[in-house]
Amino acid sequence: MTRSTGLGTQSLSAAEARRIALVAQGFGQPRPRAPGRPEMIAAVRQLGLLQLDSVNVLVRSHYLPLFSRLGAYDREELDRLAARAPRTLVEYWGHEASLLPVETWPRLRWRMDEARAGRGIWSGIATFARERSAFVRRIHDEVRDRGPIAAGEVSFGRKPSGAWWGWSEAKRALEYLFWVGDLTSAGRRGFQRLYDLPERVLPARILAKSEPTRAEAQAILLRHAARACGVATEQDLRDYFRLPVDDTKAVLAELVEAGDLEPVSVEGWKHQAYLARGAQTDPVGASALLSPFDSLIWCRPRTERIFGFHYRLAFYTPRAQRSHGYYVMPFLQGDRLVARVDLKADRQARTLRVEAGHAEPGEDVVETAAALAPALATLSGWLGMETVKVAARTRLGLALGRATRAARAPPIVQA
Repeated sequence: MTRSTGLGTQSLSAAEARRIALVAQGFGQPRPRAPGRPEMIAAVRQLGLLQLDSVNVLVRSHYLPLFSRLGAYDREELDRLAARAPRTLVEYWGHEASLLPVETWPRLRWRMDEARAGRGIWSGIATFARERSAFVRRIHDEVRDRGPIAAGEVSFGRKPSGAWWGWSEAKRALEYLFWVGDLTSAGRRGFQRLYDLPERVLPARILAKSEPTRAEAQAILLRHAARACGVATEQDLRDYFRLPVDDTKAVLAELVEAGDLEPVSVEGWKHQAYLARGAQTDPVGASALLSPFDSLIWCRPRTERIFGFHYRLAFYTPRAQRSHGYYVMPFLQGDRLVARVDLKADRQARTLRVEAGHAEPGEDVVETAAALAPALATLSGWLGMETVKVAARTRLGLALGRATRAARAPPIVQA
């Protein structure tokens, strides 16, 4: 897999690095026939976290990474892992707001301590907590007495005034308490977070463990990021759990010294790369639609470096400036990102709509459509849709209509 450069550093081809990254992200083996709780837990632990986001034009984004790797699993089972005792997952700030294995929560205590000191936390929340400390304590008492509760169930405090995304005073206090670890999430109702005391949410075995030091915790997180990336630059590793720059440099040197990471050069990469111990470069035969917040592609410079795929979120871009649509999902085929499709779930009509579709330059449109059609049909069935309608009049959109015979039910039709 690796070759000596003559300078004591190993080198990887771009193709090897791409395969390593995909295997590390869980795309190196066939999907299970009937994915259940053990496969779901194993997948989350391999990835380290599932990023949360409020956009629901298709389905909440944290559900999609497991679908991409496992196929049609039970979304309600994922909810139960975070909402019913003994919990396996819990929410906190990982990459962004994320579902994490419960074992990771104590390893982020240093981040909670930073937030309490006013660092690494939104300034408006920190200022509110400092200026309204008595109110914040009252909110904590309310959760202690009534929890788990949503912000809208708190009966006192001023309601939204237009500032802070329209958050009420209660919501701001709850978010501060969540950030500093005095409260955590007991699950969600719809997409509303339910707040409760950590001792009533986290398993006793987690609370009974001695907490690692800041340096120990960050070494664990950086080691996990390395395993989840396979091969990565320092920036890639730091970005995975959003670790501080100076801390990462110190921990990185320790992991190299310990043999957990090996410095390597990668064809076409400008910066020093690091190969995780045990990383594999197996052939990858994946076929998967990816959430915009999938950990394989959430670091946009890394996505471009590995796949030659320029990708940005379109949610916050004015319509006239969107090049590929609104909720654009890259399509992984083999070890390449070969297309991007803009998808929308029309729940009332029980239809998965393909609003736009584009094959990447140099990709065979007919072959891409033949691979994409069954992926769309499987996604549609998993979401409870009855039909896939292609509104796109691009070459890929038209080819999808012709590829219907190769897809399983539900049918794909031109809108």
